[in-house]
Amino acid sequence: MGYYDLSKEERQKFVLKIKKEIGEDLESGKSTAILHYSSDDDVYIRKNVSTIMGRIYRDQGIFQEEIIQVASDLLKNDDENVRQTAVYMLGEVGKKDADIVFPYLETALRDPHHKVRNSVMSTLKVMGQKKPEPTLKFAEMFIHDPDPEVRRKVVHGIELRGRTHPEDILPILEQLQYEENPQVKKMIIHVLGQISYKEGCLEKVTSALKTWNNKELVESTIPYIIEVHKKYPFSDKTSKEAEKYLKENFKDYHI
Repeated sequence: MGYYDLSKEERQKFVLKIKKEIGEDLESGKSTAILHYSSDDDVYIRKNVSTIMGRIYRDQGIFQEEIIQVASDLLKNDDENVRQTAVYMLGEVGKKDADIVFPYLETALRDPHHKVRNSVMSTLKVMGQKKPEPTLKFAEMFIHDPDPEVRRKVVHGIELRGRTHPEDILPILEQLQYEENPQVKKMIIHVLGQISYKEGCLEKVTSALKTWNNKELVESTIPYIIEVHKKYPFSDKTSKEAEKYLKENFKDYHI
């Protein structure tokens, strides 16, 4: 039975049970329960493990060295579910102490399983909200990585920060304006669209794109930005307003 197959009351009791058993593990220096729940097929159970351990680390300020060691050990486990839980756990730790977790995230970026690599992207999104400066520095280290999947994950990982502070990630994306890999290029366009729809953000994205030299990429991005505004009714501008604004600012472009 999965986590969301339980009633709300049952879920609350279950989380308290996990929390109790994790606490007992940390006090005894064992990882029996942590490993058990970290290997569960239900990602929501695994995420509860990382959330609980993150709160112990951040809010209670106890067992910090032990939690880092547990995450390090889990990252070496043969089970990709366990390794994924380790990455989520490191993300929770990274909300407080970002620099500690970066070497582990670098390892996870090279993990043989896509599930673990994907979790790095999610973790960067979470950390970028709480610790933007070190997280973006880490991301910038990998935007020219030889592996296109690493580049794609990192670009996706900085998206959430860009939704509220596009100016923080636009210089990083600019460095990739001549990206040749189709999937990475598609992700760059996706992120540019996703960071354009909130109040004041279209203006910042437009201002940056007007300085980019790769006209082809900019022309490919503009229709997607308009589509994002059409897709999200809560956008600051309607799709018509966004289109009008873009046409006024990119008069020499084919829109």
